[in-house]
Amino acid sequence: VQLQASGGGLVQAGDSLRLSCAASGRSFSNYAASWFRQAPGKEREFVAGISGNGVSTYYADSVKGRFTISRDNTRNTVYLEMNSLKPEDTAVYYCAAKYYLASYDYPRSHMYDYWGQGTLVTVSS
Repeated sequence: VQLQASGGGLVQAGDSLRLSCAASGRSFSNYAASWFRQAPGKEREFVAGISGNGVSTYYADSVKGRFTISRDNTRNTVYLEMNSLKPEDTAVYYCAAKYYLASYDYPRSHMYDYWGQGTLVTVSS
């Protein structure tokens, strides 16, 4: 599986942005997928995750109610809709995938086998 993240950019606080993660290769519907982010000088952190069939979703507390993860398996694409963006959301955002994940494993970056290249989101105040 190869992942290609896109959609980052420079926005103002309060704005919205949608990230996309396009997958190529094997049937993507068999893969759990997540978004992680890494801000300058900080460790990579879990943002949101979604099961292969899209039924289950998981969020970090810092983005609950503002971000929504979704997927379109007909397009082999996972999305991250980000609303009410804050300066502290500034980071490089990465998508990641793994063939099946238990719910408690979604936040664990070392569990993922495939990673996209990252897309930069900058939120100005």
